[in-house]
Amino acid sequence: MEKFNPSYTRYCVCQEPVIGEDGAPVLDDSGKPKQRNIGATCPKLKEKKHGKWSLYFELEAGENGDRRRVRRFGFATKDAALKKAAELYREAVKGTDILSDATVAEDLDAWIGRKKRLARTTTHGYEDHIRLYLRPHLGHIKRRDLKLRHIEAMFTAIERENAERLLHHARIVELTEARDAAHTAWVRASGKTEERRFRRGAYLDANAALREGSKGRRKITSVNTLHRILATLKSFMSDVIKRGDYTTNWAKMVELPPVKKPTALVWTPERVDEWKRTGQRPSPVMVWTPEQTADFLAFIASDRFVGLWNGLIFRGPRRGEMCALPPSEVSLYSPVQYFRISAQVVEVAYRVYDEAPKQDSVRTVTLDTGTAELWVEFDTTRAKEREAWSEAHAYVESDRFWVHEDGKPLHPDWMSRRFNRLVELSGLPPIRLHDTRHLSAALALLGGAKMKVVQVRLGHKSFQVTSDTYTAVLPQLLDNEAETTSSVVPRPQPGSTPASANGSSRPPGKCAADHAALDPAEGPQVTRDGLTDAPNEGFERVV
Repeated sequence: MEKFNPSYTRYCVCQEPVIGEDGAPVLDDSGKPKQRNIGATCPKLKEKKHGKWSLYFELEAGENGDRRRVRRFGFATKDAALKKAAELYREAVKGTDILSDATVAEDLDAWIGRKKRLARTTTHGYEDHIRLYLRPHLGHIKRRDLKLRHIEAMFTAIERENAERLLHHARIVELTEARDAAHTAWVRASGKTEERRFRRGAYLDANAALREGSKGRRKITSVNTLHRILATLKSFMSDVIKRGDYTTNWAKMVELPPVKKPTALVWTPERVDEWKRTGQRPSPVMVWTPEQTADFLAFIASDRFVGLWNGLIFRGPRRGEMCALPPSEVSLYSPVQYFRISAQVVEVAYRVYDEAPKQDSVRTVTLDTGTAELWVEFDTTRAKEREAWSEAHAYVESDRFWVHEDGKPLHPDWMSRRFNRLVELSGLPPIRLHDTRHLSAALALLGGAKMKVVQVRLGHKSFQVTSDTYTAVLPQLLDNEAETTSSVVPRPQPGSTPASANGSSRPPGKCAADHAALDPAEGPQVTRDGLTDAPNEGFERVV
C-alpha cells in the first residue's frame, strides 16, 4: 500500500456572477446571471469558520500503473477531514474499493442474479425483501459509504411506517362500521319512498368513502418479517465480503425485537367458549382434541377427498407433498400400505412449480388401515372417472394421485381454502391445514409413539425441531402425567400406620399426643428450629 500522506485544502463555496469579455454578466437560458464558485480566491477565507475542507491522498497504482486518487469534499472542519481520511485509508487497507461508485442497489441486483442454487421460494423471498425494503432504504447509498447507522435507520423507518399503517387500518375499520350501519338503516327503513331514498344515498356515500379510504392499504411488517429481512441482508453481505467488495457485515450488529414463536394450543372447552364469545383464536397454531377430530372426520365422511383429509390428519405430510404425490409412489395392494414422498410442489404468486424436497423430507410413510381403505376407494373412483372423461377427450393426464374429476392436479392454495371451508361448515373451532401436522404429532404421542418415529414420519432434520415445533400437549397427556407423578408417593389410608413409623423407636402418634396435651400458655414451646424455650421469656418468633 502506498505511504499514507494525505493533504487538506480549504476552499470556498461562495458564488459570484460570471462576467463576460465585455464586462457584462453572462446570462443563462432563462435570462438570469450565471454563477461560479469563487474558490480559493475568496477574501473571506481569512475568517476561521468560513469555507469547507477537502482531502486528497493516493493509493498504490492500479494494474496498468494508473494513478488512483482519493478525493473528498465538504468537511466543515479540518479535524473532520482528518478523521475521514484515516477511515478511508483503513478501509482501503482492508480491501474495500473506496474508489468505486457502485451503489448498494447495483450490488443487490448482481447478488440475486448470482444465486442459482437457491430454492424457488427462497429466491422469491429474497427478491421481495430487496424490492420492498432494501432497495428503497439502502439502494441509493454507495457501496463504500454503507454503515451500521444506515441499516438501523432502515428498520426505524419500517417501524414508523407500521405505525402509520396501523392508523390507516383503524380508519378503515371505522369506515367499514359506518358503511354497515348505513346499510342496516337502509334495509330497516320504513316503506316511505322518500326515507328509503335518503337512507340508500347515505349508504352509497358511506360505501364510496370506504373505497376511497381503503386505497393504499398495506400489510403490517411483522417482527418475523423484520428478522427475515435482516437474514437476507446478512446473506447478501456475507457473500459480497467474500468477493472483496465489502469489509464488514454490518447486518450482524443490528438488534431487533425478539420473535415470540407461537405455541400450539389445544381447543379445550374453555378456549372454545371464549372463541364463540369473541371470535378470537388463543394462538395462531391450534390443535383439535381427539373428540373434535372424530367429529370432523364424521362430518367429511361423504366428501370427495375424505381420504386426503384423513391422510393429512393421521400421517402429517405437507400440502405440497400431497399435491405432487404420483400414483407410482403409492402402494395400496400389498401387505403393507404406504406412500413414498419424493417430490413436492411449491407456490410462488399462485403459480405452481415442481421442486425436489430437501433430503430429510424424502421418506416412506405407512398408512393405517382406515386411511388405506379410503385411499383404495379414491383410487377406484379415479380410475372410473378417467375412463368416463377420456371418452369425451377431456381427461388431463397429470401423473398425480390426488386429482379433480377431470384429472387436473390440486393446487396447494385450493387445498387450504377447501379445508378451511369444511372446518367452517362443521362448526368446529378453526385450525389451519398446516395445523394438521401438529395434530398428527400430538395424536401419535398420545398413542404412545416415540418422538424419533414422529420425527422421521414428518420429515424433520433434527429431533429438536419435532419436539419444539410440532407437538402440542393434549389434555389427556397432562392428565396422565399428573396421575403418574402423584402415584409415586404412597398415601396411607385413614386409620392405617404411616410407613415411616415402621423404622422409628417412638410410638406412633406419641408426638401428636404430646403437643395436644400442652397448654399454649404453659410448659416448654417448640420453635420452628426444633429448640424448646419457656413461654414469653426471651422468645423471638421466627418469621
